[in-house]
Amino acid sequence: METQEGGDLCFPQLLNTSCRKPVRPQHEVMLTYVLLSSISLLTTALNLAVIVSIAHFKQLHTPTNFLLLSLAVSDFFVGLLMFFQIILLDGCWIFGDAMCSLYVVLDYIITSSSIGTMVLISVDRYVAICYPLHYPTKVTVRGVTVCIGFCWAGAVLYNCLLLSDNLKHPGRYKSCSGECVVVINHFAGLADVILSFIGPVTVIVVLYMKVFAVAVTQAHAMRAHIASVTLQGSVKAGAKKSEAKAATTLGIVVVVFLLCICPFYCITLTDTLVSLSSAAFVICLFYFNSCLNPLIYALFYPWFRKSVKLILTLQILEPDSCDIRMLS
Repeated sequence: METQEGGDLCFPQLLNTSCRKPVRPQHEVMLTYVLLSSISLLTTALNLAVIVSIAHFKQLHTPTNFLLLSLAVSDFFVGLLMFFQIILLDGCWIFGDAMCSLYVVLDYIITSSSIGTMVLISVDRYVAICYPLHYPTKVTVRGVTVCIGFCWAGAVLYNCLLLSDNLKHPGRYKSCSGECVVVINHFAGLADVILSFIGPVTVIVVLYMKVFAVAVTQAHAMRAHIASVTLQGSVKAGAKKSEAKAATTLGIVVVVFLLCICPFYCITLTDTLVSLSSAAFVICLFYFNSCLNPLIYALFYPWFRKSVKLILTLQILEPDSCDIRMLS
């Protein structure tokens, strides 16, 4: 099959300056397209359901749910931005240098706000379980709203400063037409890994381990107290089930987050060169975390399943539907 001269270029009319399209097996390209497209659709749909549910039903306007709302908003935009990542699979950026810089900055901002919100959620759960008597006074809707605002504002300011050179001079570091690339100096890149990955992961792991320890201790205490009174065998089984449930939930939260985020930041930290297929896998895994967040933090709540049913049946369009009792 004949190929015209410049047929493998991003812009055939720019023979001397155009980037060349990467040569990859067709089945690999199609598989990556399908994976990213599926993740994008699922991410936007699930997070949109969370956003509508919490925003619409008044009974769901609680501090914890507002944190879930913030997380869903950031993850919803992650799903939308994946459209540009799908475009990049062809190896050519067709939207210009300014859009390239804007896309990267938005991607960094949204990812940072998502990780920051996860830290706030871990703090919320830590206070709720370790200091239950102080939780209603220390964690309020107003206080959580302020924290969310600082989280998003901080993400915007931090990433605009981090990528300021790329914003001032779009396309400064590209080597050919059709390339979307930004460059962060070594010191700033190291600081970004610490602030965006090592720091948040450390906080989340430490807080959740403390929550887990308290939950197990409380389960043991409850089992010992009630078993001495009545139904020792039945209560023991119930306590063991409670311990297993706590361990499973916290394990999912921590392990899934680390599995999805670690490969990307490990490659960034070690500056390791990887193949195109490996890079595609790491990117898919990184974005997949935003798809899993609504499943981990919302799908296991009964109110979420009920709200999805009301949304799909269009009952939320009925008058006073926002007053429907969602919590039993």
